[in-house]
Amino acid sequence: MTETAPETALDKTFDPAQIEAKWYARWEQDGLFRPERPDAQPFTIVNPPPNVTGSLHIGHALDNTLQDVVIRYERLRGKDALWVVGTDHAGIATQMVVERQLEARQDKRTNYTREQFVDKVWEWKHESGGTITGQLRRLGCSMDWSREQFTMDPHFTKAVVKVFVDLYNEGLIYRDKRLVNWDPRLKTAISDLEVETREVQGSFWHFRYPLSDGSGYITVATTRPETMLADMAVAVNPEDARYKALLARKATVILPITGREIPIVADEHADPELGSGAVKITPGHDFNDFEVGKRAGFKPADMLNMLDAEAHVCQTADGLIPEKYLGLDRFEAREMIVDEMKELGFLIPHVTRDKEGHEFAHDAEPRTIQTPYGDRGGVVIEPWLTDQWYVDAAKLAGPPMEAVRSGAIEIVPKTWEKTFFNWMENIQPWCVSRQLWWGHRIPAWYAEDGEVFVAETEEQAQALAGNKSLTRDEDVLDTWFSSALWPFATLGWPDNVIENPAQPELVEGPSPSAERASTLRQAQGSARAEKVKAVPGSLLDRHYPNDLLVSGFDILFFWDARMAMQGIHFMKEVPWKRLYLHGLVRAADGAKMSKSKGNVVDPLGLIDQYGADALRFFMAAMESQGRDVKMDEKRVEGYRNFATKLWNAARFCQSNGIGASTSVAAPAATSAVNKWIIGEVVECQAELDKAMADLRFDAAANTVYHFVWDQFCDWYIELVKGNFDAETKAVAGWVLDQILVMLHPFMPFVTEELWSKMGDRADYPLITAKWPEPGASVDAGAKAEVEWLIALVGNLRGAKAELGIAPGARLTAYLADPSDTTRAIVERNGAVVDRLARLDAIHFEAAPAGPMLQIGAGDAMLAIPLEGVIDIAAEKARLEKALAASQKEAKSLEGRLSNPKFVEKAKPEAVEKARADHAHHAAEAERLAAALKRLG
Repeated sequence: MTETAPETALDKTFDPAQIEAKWYARWEQDGLFRPERPDAQPFTIVNPPPNVTGSLHIGHALDNTLQDVVIRYERLRGKDALWVVGTDHAGIATQMVVERQLEARQDKRTNYTREQFVDKVWEWKHESGGTITGQLRRLGCSMDWSREQFTMDPHFTKAVVKVFVDLYNEGLIYRDKRLVNWDPRLKTAISDLEVETREVQGSFWHFRYPLSDGSGYITVATTRPETMLADMAVAVNPEDARYKALLARKATVILPITGREIPIVADEHADPELGSGAVKITPGHDFNDFEVGKRAGFKPADMLNMLDAEAHVCQTADGLIPEKYLGLDRFEAREMIVDEMKELGFLIPHVTRDKEGHEFAHDAEPRTIQTPYGDRGGVVIEPWLTDQWYVDAAKLAGPPMEAVRSGAIEIVPKTWEKTFFNWMENIQPWCVSRQLWWGHRIPAWYAEDGEVFVAETEEQAQALAGNKSLTRDEDVLDTWFSSALWPFATLGWPDNVIENPAQPELVEGPSPSAERASTLRQAQGSARAEKVKAVPGSLLDRHYPNDLLVSGFDILFFWDARMAMQGIHFMKEVPWKRLYLHGLVRAADGAKMSKSKGNVVDPLGLIDQYGADALRFFMAAMESQGRDVKMDEKRVEGYRNFATKLWNAARFCQSNGIGASTSVAAPAATSAVNKWIIGEVVECQAELDKAMADLRFDAAANTVYHFVWDQFCDWYIELVKGNFDAETKAVAGWVLDQILVMLHPFMPFVTEELWSKMGDRADYPLITAKWPEPGASVDAGAKAEVEWLIALVGNLRGAKAELGIAPGARLTAYLADPSDTTRAIVERNGAVVDRLARLDAIHFEAAPAGPMLQIGAGDAMLAIPLEGVIDIAAEKARLEKALAASQKEAKSLEGRLSNPKFVEKAKPEAVEKARADHAHHAAEAERLAAALKRLG
């Protein structure tokens, strides 16, 4: 076993900025993120494609750090590791960015044709889009940039269009009139998942609706009075005794203002315990009312719509809305409705009483209302009845649920399975059309008679339509529709797939009959149902299904579930074998980060200050399954110090003639300390491998952290200092190499720099080195011996600190009747005991009488006389005083924490601080009591 001479001496100080840019450029330039390994076992992950408009935020830093830890780990283990990278075209976000730029120049989108505007978006993308890809490089993400993807690339667009057409031909995509979440600012439908609910201080109005026969009225209440312009019914519970007579005679009411006669219908949606038990029903503007309306027999096509795309009042189909309301904003109309209902005598005032019993009448009852807002447009969402394209998500959801139940997809942590099943079992039709110009345009064409033709190209649609004149659908697809294809479309689908050659072709000729079109769809669906097969040897064949998906839990339904649906449907295999869901990164006090709160943390600022390695290690070490990560800049700084400690340890090794190892296997060792450290490497690697297999990033990071800091830097180097013989140099160089390899997935930059400087191995960079294979085992005897020494030194140092004895003070120890093992350890390690424990001697006899310090090590209890070392009485007095103070403070805090009023009403951060302070004082009291006990 020999070691090579260092290539270049390490700088005295560790400077992350100096090495990060250098190494990333070299890795990427040399193609080391995906080295050529055609015969190796493939390992594949795909990154959640960030928006092309995005910048790196702290959530991206967590998500991508975890992925990079995994991909670097698997690459070091010799696998053909592929990390697919790319960006999402982000339909709404990108269109908003470009429109804002136009507005800044007093210009607007509608001054251009659709094609001209899309050209402007592409210009923006080429000039300014993709900022985040450079920021991912700064984080150290080892993605395969040579195959960077974009969801609007031609090959990806081809895949998206094919999926839409195939699903349509199978009857799994259809056009329907339903209520959608409409964003009046963006003038497009958005999904439930893009709606954020805010608490808004609003009002609850009560109105009288007069019965048509003049016999009285029925009371309804609403938070949205303007919608009464499109009311179509009043619902009451069929079991509500108050209304059974009205239901029996099929009573109706005359709607104030419009004069529309509407029925009173029975529906269990009406709760007899709430208010009057009667509910106004506006099926064209409320999701619950839409379902009630359908049960009452109203067809969606007949449901009344009273708002246009900008949420201004428009005329209903029956023409009964008074002209003065037409064109008003919905909230302006609300005020006018309330005023008019009050003037007409149909408003029931809300009465309150003060302490003296005086009554006060108000137009409405104040209420805190859960109000839906668009997460992009930032305005109140309006349920709106429109024709949209839908995916039959319920049918597509079955196979993914079965995959999770069978274990074909493993969700980690398992606790998320319940949430997954709950959503999938109750899944609603997925609205996939958006009223935008930027995105994948829906491949559907309409004839003048309304007949729709769906095909991959206009020529194919025209072939289906015959001589009919066609107009293309104006809408684009929901961004999540295209990103659902990410695990297979990025790998070359559909070009790299062999499909059933019997699939019917579209033919030129007259428009097919409805029967012929149905037969065509069934035949195409039948062909798709057969198992697809990737072209042998293709990227798709080699890397699908992916091995792992790392995702925030917040996009479990946005993206993960939809990938599972599309992947299983089109590839007949799960898209990935494991799904790891991590939490959110929160502020230090546990609050959710938001710009409005001013508690957002910029990861690039942290990288500038502490280096990418420190931020990455923090993210991994804090990622505990099922829990959110609390941001703690002090810990990031601590991991910067950890990198510095490793740097200094490497410099110390280098200055003592220790260089790079030339062997993957552990070198031969005869001394206990060298046998021990080799065994520690073996144990560290085993724990690290287990943690990675279980996706316990925190356990993996902390395992290597404690090995590097405690076993190697603190103890091994201390134990061998001054005794660098050939064996120790060989072992130390080998151990340092194993550290660099095991730590590399977490801290790639500092480890690669140290790897390169400890020896001349330019052709063997650390990023593609070999994962440790020590070929050694733990030597139990050596482990026991070194741990005995560590316990002796550590316990003695701690006791000295407790009793105020100077660290360098030399003492004498006594050990009566030692075991043979202990006697042998002491006799073999006299120099170490003298140098580290600062003991002149350990006498194998009883200690003289007098004050004594008791120190444990292994099976031994050493006695150390204190006479003349310290003032025993003064030390006891000091410790007793400090103990009393800590006990008093701990008791006070315990009382505060046991008070339910404090725990419930105090600010969370105050309660957390009280708990931390109590733990500190309790531990301090315990330590001081132990110190007193030592003095006897």
